[in-house]
Amino acid sequence: MTTAMEAALSAPVLRCAVLASLEFASETIYVWTGLGDLVWSGMTFKGIGDLSSIEGISEDSNVEAKGVKIGLSGISSERVNDVLFETRLMETAKIWLAAFDESLAIIADPIMIYQGLMDEPEIVDDGITCPVTINLENILVDMNRAINRRLSDEDQQLDLADTLARLGLPSTTVDTGFTHVAGLQEQITFWGRSPSSVNNV
Repeated sequence: MTTAMEAALSAPVLRCAVLASLEFASETIYVWTGLGDLVWSGMTFKGIGDLSSIEGISEDSNVEAKGVKIGLSGISSERVNDVLFETRLMETAKIWLAAFDESLAIIADPIMIYQGLMDEPEIVDDGITCPVTINLENILVDMNRAINRRLSDEDQQLDLADTLARLGLPSTTVDTGFTHVAGLQEQITFWGRSPSSVNNV
């Protein structure tokens, strides 16, 4: 947090807004809770005023994957398909808290208060407008997902090409380090002495 931002948050009068970026299929959408366009850090945020809501942002001492919901209202029924087909699961979403001075100039720098991955949208169509809620999942949610990887030669070969490229090795290099894993499962190893009926059972 910058000194200017810290001073703004502790001032008697706080002028703040929320900025968000959402990565959709064809483009990244930038919106904020004010009116008009807001330019910051090379991004132009479109003002949507009170047609938006954010709920669920919290922080505590527990390591927990907490989700957030971004609500958009006032969307016409004709734009429903855009929301359905443009939303991509696991794309990045970011939310910032911004503060403004007396001249309504943005104070450097807004604080990122949430970063997560987009989940499926929820749409309620009443025939006139379609309120949309986009669920965001915390990146910590991956800790609860099964990795589904194995310490086997077949699994290692899946990443071999990327590993060789990262190490600058030729693509013809063969890594057989995991070919012996299967044979180790029933292997009996004697340490320090040769096997006998006296010191081994």
